[in-house]
Amino acid sequence: MVRSTQQELTEDQINRILHGIKIPPQPQILVDLQMEQIMPDPDLQRISKLISQDVGLAGTILKVVNSPFYGLKNRITSVQQAVSLIGLNSVINIINGLSIKSQMSDETIVNMNRFWDTANDIAQVATAIAKQVGYPNPDLAYLLGLFHNCGIPLLMARFENYLEVMEESYAHPELRVVDVENQRLNTNHAVIGYYTAKSWNLPKLLCDVIAEHHSASRYFASNDFRDSEGKTLLAILKLSEHVCGNYRILGRQQTDLEWQTVGTEVMTYLGLGEYDIEQMEANFAELGIGYQNYRY
Repeated sequence: MVRSTQQELTEDQINRILHGIKIPPQPQILVDLQMEQIMPDPDLQRISKLISQDVGLAGTILKVVNSPFYGLKNRITSVQQAVSLIGLNSVINIINGLSIKSQMSDETIVNMNRFWDTANDIAQVATAIAKQVGYPNPDLAYLLGLFHNCGIPLLMARFENYLEVMEESYAHPELRVVDVENQRLNTNHAVIGYYTAKSWNLPKLLCDVIAEHHSASRYFASNDFRDSEGKTLLAILKLSEHVCGNYRILGRQQTDLEWQTVGTEVMTYLGLGEYDIEQMEANFAELGIGYQNYRY
């Protein structure tokens, strides 16, 4: 299993890692929906009513459901239809992404459209890859894609030079992305993302993978042959980032240095080949997903 070292830290150590960064509280609508989700028989009508109370949220849910990614023949016009069609887990995943964006409405973050867009793309691609390789919980893959970089906007709000540091970290030929951030900022977006996900009550497995998502070489470029659900999720995430061109969009680099280190092992682990990547890139490009569709 992908392991997180953050669990063993003291309160004082955690405060130092957060370095003055305030984790946004989980919105009440997510608390209400999660309470409904754990009921033996969730009430879809009540869930739809909760969502419909927020006009902006309801409109966005309908926009996402009617997007080309879902490929529906008939246009969905009600929240209840959307919830019934794509399922409660998928709806909550969408709301998670919208909510964390709205909670971080600082001007600097609002202007970071490339971050929000690529997070949504990676989430959708991770879902598709999860289904293709037979991973039984594609909703977890979606949530991981959505949240794995949630520490980035928090660091942007805290450090004026974070964009510069992020690009430097993606360009370093030897150090991990998080190593460069640690050197420059004394913290990194993976550990901040871990605590954000933990405070929003995301599954422990996802919190642990978020903490380790720039340490993939520990699991794929070494003698660690163990299989686990966390390792599978990490592999799906790394492939999704590569297909979406995360290294270009966020890191502004022409070469995916991280993928050069772990790509072959990740593909072998997932049972995929180069042809599969080419097909994915072509299919997703048709849906408007991939670095070719960004202007940055």
